[in-house]
Amino acid sequence: MKFSIEHAEKFVSSIFEANGVLPANAQSVARALVAAEAAGQGGHGVRRIPAYISQLRVGKIDGTAKPAASRPRPSVLSVDAGYGYAYPAIDMVVDQLPAIARAQGIALGVIGRSHHAGVMALTVERFADQGLVAFMVANAPASMAPWGGTKPLYGTNPIAFAAPVDGADPLVIDLALSKVARGKIMAARQKGESIPDDWAFDSQGRPTTDPDEAIKGTMVPAGDAKGAALALMVEVMAAGLTGGNFGFQASSLLDDTGTAPSLGHTIIAIDPTIAGDDIFARRLALMAAEIEGQENARLPGRRSQGIRKQSLENGIVIEDDILAQIKAL
Repeated sequence: MKFSIEHAEKFVSSIFEANGVLPANAQSVARALVAAEAAGQGGHGVRRIPAYISQLRVGKIDGTAKPAASRPRPSVLSVDAGYGYAYPAIDMVVDQLPAIARAQGIALGVIGRSHHAGVMALTVERFADQGLVAFMVANAPASMAPWGGTKPLYGTNPIAFAAPVDGADPLVIDLALSKVARGKIMAARQKGESIPDDWAFDSQGRPTTDPDEAIKGTMVPAGDAKGAALALMVEVMAAGLTGGNFGFQASSLLDDTGTAPSLGHTIIAIDPTIAGDDIFARRLALMAAEIEGQENARLPGRRSQGIRKQSLENGIVIEDDILAQIKAL
Protein backbone atom coordinates (compact mmCIF):
# COMPACT_ATOMS: atom_id res chain seq x y z
CA MET A 1 0.00 0.00 0.00
CA LYS A 2 1.32 3.43 -0.90
CA PHE A 3 1.46 6.18 1.71
CA SER A 4 2.48 9.80 1.55
CA ILE A 5 5.26 10.62 4.02
CA GLU A 6 2.83 12.59 6.18
CA HIS A 7 0.23 9.80 6.13
CA ALA A 8 2.85 7.16 6.92
CA GLU A 9 4.16 9.17 9.88
CA LYS A 10 0.66 9.63 11.31
CA PHE A 11 -0.16 5.95 10.79
CA VAL A 12 3.03 4.71 12.44
CA SER A 13 2.74 7.22 15.28
CA SER A 14 -0.82 6.07 15.97
CA ILE A 15 0.38 2.48 16.42
CA PHE A 16 2.85 3.53 19.09
CA GLU A 17 0.43 5.88 20.83
CA ALA A 18 -2.18 3.09 20.93
CA ASN A 19 0.40 1.02 22.80
CA GLY A 20 1.00 3.62 25.47
CA VAL A 21 3.95 5.56 24.02
CA LEU A 22 3.92 9.27 24.81
CA PRO A 23 2.71 11.23 21.74
CA ALA A 24 5.98 13.19 21.41
CA ASN A 25 8.00 9.97 21.58
CA ALA A 26 5.68 8.21 19.15
CA GLN A 27 6.03 11.04 16.64
CA SER A 28 9.84 11.01 16.96
CA VAL A 29 9.98 7.25 16.37
CA ALA A 30 7.54 7.47 13.47
CA ARG A 31 9.54 10.22 11.74
CA ALA A 32 12.74 8.19 12.04
CA LEU A 33 11.25 4.90 10.81
CA VAL A 34 9.45 6.51 7.89
CA ALA A 35 12.56 8.52 6.97
CA ALA A 36 14.56 5.28 6.91
CA GLU A 37 11.95 3.72 4.64
CA ALA A 38 11.97 6.80 2.41
CA ALA A 39 15.76 6.58 2.11
CA GLY A 40 15.58 2.97 0.92
CA GLN A 41 16.82 1.58 4.24
CA GLY A 42 13.96 -0.84 4.88
CA GLY A 43 15.93 -2.90 7.38
CA HIS A 44 15.81 0.11 9.73
CA GLY A 45 12.30 1.18 8.73
CA VAL A 46 8.77 -0.01 9.38
CA ARG A 47 9.85 -3.65 9.57
CA ARG A 48 11.24 -2.75 12.99
CA ILE A 49 7.77 -1.93 14.33
CA PRO A 50 6.71 -5.43 15.50
CA ALA A 51 9.95 -5.84 17.49
CA TYR A 52 9.70 -2.29 18.85
CA ILE A 53 6.15 -2.90 20.06
CA SER A 54 6.79 -6.36 21.50
CA GLN A 55 9.72 -4.97 23.49
CA LEU A 56 7.52 -2.12 24.68
CA ARG A 57 4.85 -4.51 25.93
CA VAL A 58 7.25 -6.53 28.08
CA GLY A 59 8.99 -3.45 29.49
CA LYS A 60 12.23 -3.84 27.56
CA ILE A 61 11.57 -0.31 26.25
CA ASP A 62 9.97 2.48 28.27
CA GLY A 63 7.66 4.34 25.93
CA THR A 64 7.02 7.04 28.54
CA ALA A 65 10.70 7.88 29.10
CA LYS A 66 11.59 11.52 28.53
CA PRO A 67 15.24 12.13 27.59
CA ALA A 68 17.09 14.27 30.10
CA ALA A 69 20.04 16.49 29.17
CA SER A 70 22.92 17.81 31.26
CA ARG A 71 26.12 19.81 30.55
CA PRO A 72 29.00 18.18 32.49
CA ARG A 73 31.52 20.30 30.54
CA PRO A 74 31.10 23.46 28.40
CA SER A 75 31.49 21.50 25.16
CA VAL A 76 29.69 18.33 26.27
CA LEU A 77 25.99 17.50 26.12
CA SER A 78 25.03 14.33 27.97
CA VAL A 79 21.59 12.83 27.34
CA ASP A 80 19.99 10.01 29.30
CA ALA A 81 17.52 8.17 27.06
CA GLY A 82 16.01 6.51 30.15
CA TYR A 83 15.74 3.06 28.51
CA GLY A 84 13.36 4.56 25.99
CA TYR A 85 13.55 4.67 22.20
CA ALA A 86 16.71 6.30 20.89
CA TYR A 87 15.05 8.81 18.58
CA PRO A 88 13.71 11.32 21.16
CA ALA A 89 17.20 11.46 22.70
CA ILE A 90 18.81 11.84 19.27
CA ASP A 91 16.36 14.63 18.42
CA MET A 92 17.38 16.41 21.63
CA VAL A 93 21.06 16.23 20.67
CA VAL A 94 20.33 17.46 17.13
CA ASP A 95 18.39 20.35 18.64
CA GLN A 96 20.94 21.42 21.27
CA LEU A 97 24.40 20.40 20.08
CA PRO A 98 24.78 22.82 17.11
CA ALA A 99 24.70 25.90 19.36
CA ILE A 100 27.35 24.35 21.60
CA ALA A 101 29.53 23.54 18.58
CA ARG A 102 29.30 27.10 17.32
CA ALA A 103 30.16 28.52 20.73
CA GLN A 104 33.01 26.11 21.48
CA GLY A 105 34.17 25.20 17.96
CA ILE A 106 33.59 21.52 18.66
CA ALA A 107 30.96 19.73 20.74
CA LEU A 108 30.48 16.21 22.03
CA GLY A 109 27.04 14.66 22.47
CA VAL A 110 26.76 11.39 24.39
CA ILE A 111 23.56 9.37 24.74
CA GLY A 112 23.28 6.59 27.30
CA ARG A 113 20.68 3.97 28.31
CA SER A 114 19.43 3.97 24.74
CA HIS A 115 18.10 1.66 22.05
CA HIS A 116 18.39 1.18 18.25
CA ALA A 117 19.99 4.29 16.67
CA GLY A 118 18.48 3.61 13.24
CA VAL A 119 19.87 5.13 10.05
CA MET A 120 22.63 7.34 11.36
CA ALA A 121 23.14 8.98 7.97
CA LEU A 122 19.84 10.75 8.58
CA THR A 123 21.12 12.06 11.92
CA VAL A 124 24.49 13.38 10.82
CA GLU A 125 22.96 14.93 7.70
CA ARG A 126 20.79 17.10 9.96
CA PHE A 127 23.98 18.68 11.31
CA ALA A 128 25.47 19.16 7.84
CA ASP A 129 22.27 20.90 6.76
CA GLN A 130 23.15 23.47 9.44
CA GLY A 131 26.69 23.94 8.10
CA LEU A 132 28.41 21.66 10.60
CA VAL A 133 30.64 18.62 10.21
CA ALA A 134 29.33 15.64 12.18
CA PHE A 135 30.64 12.23 13.18
CA MET A 136 28.54 9.60 14.95
CA VAL A 137 29.10 6.10 16.30
CA ALA A 138 26.71 3.69 18.00
CA ASN A 139 27.22 0.25 19.39
CA ALA A 140 24.80 -2.64 19.01
CA PRO A 141 24.17 -6.07 20.53
CA ALA A 142 27.00 -8.51 19.85
CA SER A 143 26.90 -10.11 16.42
CA MET A 144 30.59 -10.08 15.35
CA ALA A 145 33.49 -12.01 16.82
CA PRO A 146 36.94 -10.50 17.31
CA TRP A 147 39.13 -11.40 14.36
CA GLY A 148 40.17 -15.03 14.73
CA GLY A 149 37.48 -15.73 17.33
CA THR A 150 34.07 -17.40 17.11
CA LYS A 151 32.13 -15.83 20.00
CA PRO A 152 30.22 -12.62 19.23
CA LEU A 153 31.53 -9.67 21.25
CA TYR A 154 30.99 -6.60 19.06
CA GLY A 155 27.93 -5.20 17.38
CA THR A 156 27.81 -4.23 13.72
CA ASN A 157 28.60 -0.80 15.23
CA PRO A 158 27.91 1.74 12.47
CA ILE A 159 29.96 4.87 11.80
CA ALA A 160 28.42 7.90 10.11
CA PHE A 161 29.88 11.19 8.89
CA ALA A 162 28.45 14.24 7.15
CA ALA A 163 29.76 17.57 5.91
CA PRO A 164 28.19 20.47 3.99
CA VAL A 165 28.91 20.85 0.29
CA ASP A 166 28.38 24.25 -1.31
CA GLY A 167 25.52 24.21 -3.80
CA ALA A 168 24.72 20.53 -3.31
CA ASP A 169 23.41 17.97 -0.84
CA PRO A 170 25.78 17.22 2.03
CA LEU A 171 28.43 14.54 1.79
CA VAL A 172 27.12 11.66 3.89
CA ILE A 173 28.97 8.45 4.71
CA ASP A 174 27.22 5.73 6.74
CA LEU A 175 28.56 2.24 7.08
CA ALA A 176 28.18 -0.74 9.34
CA LEU A 177 31.39 -2.44 10.35
CA SER A 178 30.00 -5.77 9.32
CA LYS A 179 30.14 -6.54 5.61
CA VAL A 180 26.42 -5.69 5.47
CA ALA A 181 24.04 -4.16 8.00
CA ARG A 182 22.32 -6.72 10.20
CA GLY A 183 19.00 -5.12 9.28
CA LYS A 184 19.38 -6.60 5.79
CA ILE A 185 19.52 -10.08 7.26
CA MET A 186 16.48 -9.33 9.42
CA ALA A 187 14.59 -8.11 6.34
CA ALA A 188 15.55 -11.26 4.41
CA ARG A 189 14.33 -13.41 7.30
CA GLN A 190 10.97 -11.60 7.39
CA LYS A 191 10.59 -12.03 3.63
CA GLY A 192 11.64 -15.70 3.71
CA GLU A 193 14.57 -15.01 1.39
CA SER A 194 18.11 -16.41 1.41
CA ILE A 195 21.22 -14.24 1.79
CA PRO A 196 24.60 -14.28 -0.01
CA ASP A 197 27.04 -16.71 1.57
CA ASP A 198 29.62 -14.02 2.36
CA TRP A 199 27.43 -11.98 4.70
CA ALA A 200 27.50 -14.14 7.82
CA PHE A 201 28.69 -17.32 9.52
CA ASP A 202 26.45 -19.80 11.34
CA SER A 203 27.02 -20.70 14.99
CA GLN A 204 29.73 -23.17 13.93
CA GLY A 205 31.66 -20.50 12.02
CA ARG A 206 30.61 -21.73 8.58
CA PRO A 207 29.35 -19.44 5.77
CA THR A 208 25.54 -19.58 5.52
CA THR A 209 22.79 -18.45 3.17
CA ASP A 210 20.07 -19.01 5.80
CA PRO A 211 19.13 -15.74 7.56
CA ASP A 212 17.91 -17.65 10.63
CA GLU A 213 21.30 -19.34 10.99
CA ALA A 214 23.00 -15.99 10.35
CA ILE A 215 21.09 -14.37 13.22
CA LYS A 216 22.21 -17.21 15.51
CA GLY A 217 25.81 -16.97 14.28
CA THR A 218 28.13 -14.04 13.58
CA MET A 219 28.43 -11.32 10.97
CA VAL A 220 31.43 -11.11 8.66
CA PRO A 221 33.36 -7.90 9.50
CA ALA A 222 34.01 -5.44 6.70
CA GLY A 223 37.67 -5.58 5.82
CA ASP A 224 38.24 -8.65 8.00
CA ALA A 225 40.65 -7.81 10.85
CA LYS A 226 40.42 -4.05 10.14
CA GLY A 227 36.65 -4.05 10.47
CA ALA A 228 36.81 -6.00 13.72
CA ALA A 229 39.32 -3.50 15.13
CA LEU A 230 37.11 -0.57 14.16
CA ALA A 231 34.14 -2.29 15.82
CA LEU A 232 36.13 -2.42 19.04
CA MET A 233 36.88 1.29 18.67
CA VAL A 234 33.16 2.01 18.41
CA GLU A 235 32.45 -0.06 21.53
CA VAL A 236 34.86 2.21 23.40
CA MET A 237 33.57 5.46 21.89
CA ALA A 238 29.87 4.59 22.19
CA ALA A 239 29.45 2.31 25.21
CA GLY A 240 32.63 3.24 27.04
CA LEU A 241 32.02 7.01 27.00
CA THR A 242 28.32 6.77 27.82
CA GLY A 243 28.35 4.01 30.43
CA GLY A 244 26.19 1.87 28.15
CA ASN A 245 26.35 -1.86 27.78
CA PHE A 246 29.07 -3.29 25.59
CA GLY A 247 27.72 -5.35 22.73
CA PHE A 248 28.25 -8.66 24.52
CA GLN A 249 26.27 -7.35 27.52
CA ALA A 250 23.31 -6.02 25.52
CA SER A 251 20.13 -7.95 24.80
CA SER A 252 18.86 -8.31 21.24
CA LEU A 253 17.11 -5.49 19.39
CA LEU A 254 15.16 -8.09 17.43
CA ASP A 255 13.14 -9.84 20.16
CA ASP A 256 11.42 -9.20 23.46
CA THR A 257 13.63 -11.30 25.72
CA GLY A 258 16.10 -9.95 28.27
CA THR A 259 16.47 -6.56 29.88
CA ALA A 260 16.77 -3.17 28.17
CA PRO A 261 19.70 -3.15 25.67
CA SER A 262 21.03 0.10 27.23
CA LEU A 263 23.24 0.99 24.27
CA GLY A 264 25.31 4.14 23.74
CA HIS A 265 25.65 6.69 20.94
CA THR A 266 28.27 9.40 20.55
CA ILE A 267 28.06 12.42 18.23
CA ILE A 268 30.81 14.94 17.54
CA ALA A 269 29.82 18.21 15.86
CA ILE A 270 32.41 20.61 14.47
CA ASP A 271 31.99 24.18 13.30
CA PRO A 272 34.25 24.28 10.20
CA THR A 273 34.88 27.99 10.64
CA ILE A 274 37.37 27.08 13.40
CA ALA A 275 39.90 26.90 10.56
CA GLY A 276 39.64 30.68 10.39
CA ASP A 277 37.45 31.10 7.34
CA ASP A 278 34.05 30.18 5.95
CA ILE A 279 35.06 28.51 2.69
CA PHE A 280 34.93 24.93 3.93
CA ALA A 281 31.77 24.02 1.99
CA ARG A 282 33.19 25.56 -1.21
CA ARG A 283 36.43 23.59 -0.83
CA LEU A 284 34.48 20.41 -0.28
CA ALA A 285 32.47 21.16 -3.42
CA LEU A 286 35.78 21.18 -5.31
CA MET A 287 36.61 17.73 -3.96
CA ALA A 288 33.13 16.47 -4.79
CA ALA A 289 33.44 17.71 -8.35
CA GLU A 290 36.74 15.85 -8.77
CA ILE A 291 35.13 12.62 -7.57
CA GLU A 292 31.99 12.95 -9.67
CA GLY A 293 34.07 13.96 -12.67
CA GLN A 294 35.39 10.41 -12.92
CA GLU A 295 33.34 7.99 -14.97
CA ASN A 296 31.21 5.65 -12.84
CA ALA A 297 32.30 7.37 -9.60
CA ARG A 298 29.81 8.96 -7.23
CA LEU A 299 29.81 10.52 -3.81
CA PRO A 300 28.78 8.29 -0.90
CA GLY A 301 25.18 8.91 0.14
CA ARG A 302 23.98 10.24 -3.19
CA ARG A 303 21.91 7.14 -4.02
CA SER A 304 20.04 7.27 -0.72
CA GLN A 305 19.50 11.02 -1.05
CA GLY A 306 18.05 10.47 -4.51
CA ILE A 307 15.68 7.79 -3.27
CA ARG A 308 14.55 10.06 -0.44
CA LYS A 309 13.74 12.90 -2.83
CA GLN A 310 11.63 10.55 -4.92
CA SER A 311 9.88 9.28 -1.80
CA LEU A 312 9.08 12.82 -0.64
CA GLU A 313 7.41 13.40 -4.00
CA ASN A 314 5.81 10.02 -4.63
CA GLY A 315 5.39 8.50 -1.17
CA ILE A 316 6.51 5.11 0.12
CA VAL A 317 5.13 1.60 -0.24
CA ILE A 318 4.62 -0.56 2.85
CA GLU A 319 4.59 -4.17 1.76
CA ASP A 320 1.51 -6.27 2.48
CA ASP A 321 3.18 -8.70 4.87
CA ILE A 322 4.53 -6.06 7.21
CA LEU A 323 1.41 -3.90 6.85
CA ALA A 324 -0.69 -6.82 8.11
CA GLN A 325 1.65 -7.27 11.07
CA ILE A 326 1.55 -3.58 11.90
CA LYS A 327 -2.26 -3.34 11.70
CA ALA A 328 -2.53 -6.30 14.08
CA LEU A 329 -0.66 -4.26 16.70
